[in-house]
Amino acid sequence: MAALTTPTVIDLAHDSVRDLNRALHQAGPGTSWRIEHPDGAHNVAVGLTEDLDVVIGGPVGYYGAGMNQRATVTIHGNAGTGVAENMMSGTVRVRGSASQSAGATAHGGLLVIDGDASARCGISMKGVDIVVGGNVGHMSAFMGQAGRLVVCGDAGDALGDSLYEARIYVKGKVKSLGADCVEKEMRAEHLAELAELLKAAERDDAPADFRRYGSARDLYHFKVDNSAAY
Repeated sequence: MAALTTPTVIDLAHDSVRDLNRALHQAGPGTSWRIEHPDGAHNVAVGLTEDLDVVIGGPVGYYGAGMNQRATVTIHGNAGTGVAENMMSGTVRVRGSASQSAGATAHGGLLVIDGDASARCGISMKGVDIVVGGNVGHMSAFMGQAGRLVVCGDAGDALGDSLYEARIYVKGKVKSLGADCVEKEMRAEHLAELAELLKAAERDDAPADFRRYGSARDLYHFKVDNSAAY
């Protein structure tokens, strides 16, 4: 996390998103920033590569905190499509709910969504850790390749469809599993890693209340007998 400093305030009621992002890209490591009146603007705080502490005082639109590296970004409101899309490292926290494709294609870091996440949360995730305090929509973790998705509520249809090696933990009900996604044994090492993820997300859920899902590994290579599942 970035060092605590007196935050620089940028008010999007007066400044443009382009000016905001330019200032953040030029900022030195260890600095703090406060963004006021985002009012659902798109592409807020994207492409950050330094150890910054960025607090956004309201909801954001598409691709908030996308392509993040190293920065800690906290959104005090809801987030639109693709929050933290393609993030590499750092932490993004949504203190509300998120629209579809949260954390899409993300390679690393931690994405925490306090509320619900819509469809395709974690689609094509490649190493990111995602913790959702509420429910996720259909086809979450679709084609998930690596990383962990933790759902503290319920999951919609086709969870983990065409999953590779990402791990999924769900506390609530799963409406249906996608192609090649199966429930797996929750062993001691999984309880331990889940406990760490929940702690990082500032949650007090009990790891023993979750079930684990992963790939059956039947779709790694094309088999004519499985053609209807592709």
